[in-house]
Amino acid sequence: MNCISASDSRSRLLSPLAKRRWVLLFAALVFTSCGVETSESADTPAERDYKVHFTLRPDPLANAVDVNMRLTQSRAQLREVTFLKVGETLDAVEGDGQVFREGTMLRWLPPEDGGQLSWRVHVAHNRNGGGYDSWLGPEWGLFRAEDVIPRARSRSLKRSLSQTTLSFDLPKGWSAVTEYPGNRDPIPVQRADRRFDLPTGWIVVGKLGVRREKIAGVRVAVAAPEGQAVRRMDMLALMNWTLPELVALLPEPPERLTIISAGDPMWRGGLSAPASLYIHADRPLISENATSTLLHEVMHTMLPLRAADGMDWIIEGFAEFYSLELLRRGGAITPRRHARAMDEQAEWGQRSDSLCGESSTGATTARAVTLLHDLDREIR
Repeated sequence: MNCISASDSRSRLLSPLAKRRWVLLFAALVFTSCGVETSESADTPAERDYKVHFTLRPDPLANAVDVNMRLTQSRAQLREVTFLKVGETLDAVEGDGQVFREGTMLRWLPPEDGGQLSWRVHVAHNRNGGGYDSWLGPEWGLFRAEDVIPRARSRSLKRSLSQTTLSFDLPKGWSAVTEYPGNRDPIPVQRADRRFDLPTGWIVVGKLGVRREKIAGVRVAVAAPEGQAVRRMDMLALMNWTLPELVALLPEPPERLTIISAGDPMWRGGLSAPASLYIHADRPLISENATSTLLHEVMHTMLPLRAADGMDWIIEGFAEFYSLELLRRGGAITPRRHARAMDEQAEWGQRSDSLCGESSTGATTARAVTLLHDLDREIR
């Protein structure tokens, strides 16, 4: 147990950048009311900010997505963008200004008045031989925004912020579902913790079936390609039982939750991302041992904690513990069933010698659940 340390969790309070936005707005109102003239040094947000628009064009026959990044600015607000961890699946890079590819980094120095940068990503990725966690075929595609738009750092004019938007150029009859509201084109992309906003989360494209519901103030969307055996209404029913209990626990519940699902050839598991998650169509909503892969990933999505090195058991343990607890609180399983599930977790956890490790195994997570359950009872 000597490996336990405090996890590096993301604060739910306003980020420093969000606070700065409010301070600047307040200052602008004060100066306006006092009749103070705007000087060149006290430039307006409209002059400081720059616009970035991403267009994603899936090419099903090539199993690739073409990405176009268009920058609009008036006086070189954005000086440099460096995309990190660019893999071999990204190619056909073209851009205005200067473009450098250095190992796994792609660096763009755009013209002062803006310009365009484009590239192509071959999205099919097999996850340890167990199916694809990124896919694009003739009928549909499923991938994360991070798969086609690498994470980046930027260098810009002081106090400059991006106004980022996203749109899709899709084959006829196709539509797209993301973590963002789907009724606007282009889609606004905003993150209070970053100056240079990039699209995030799971994306599904193709001929889709979508079910939407507002549950406990959260707009929930369940989307999947047509013809896949995805139980959209069953997922919404499980959310109706459990999401109100989860929202009651969170200081700032998210406004949206997007659940994306598909069958083969996708990986037979679940994966979370900001405000969205993926789950394979064949995964049971509640397993025979009373655990739920869907709720486990919902916990990861709505409680974005980060673990220190070697402390993955804390994050996985919390997700599994609360997925069981939400099932009990929401009435999806009885208290007796919940107690039996905890006994099974304790038995399974005995197969793990330690909680420490870079990646928490099933037995390690079960041991963590038992620890958290005992801690919860002691606190009560």
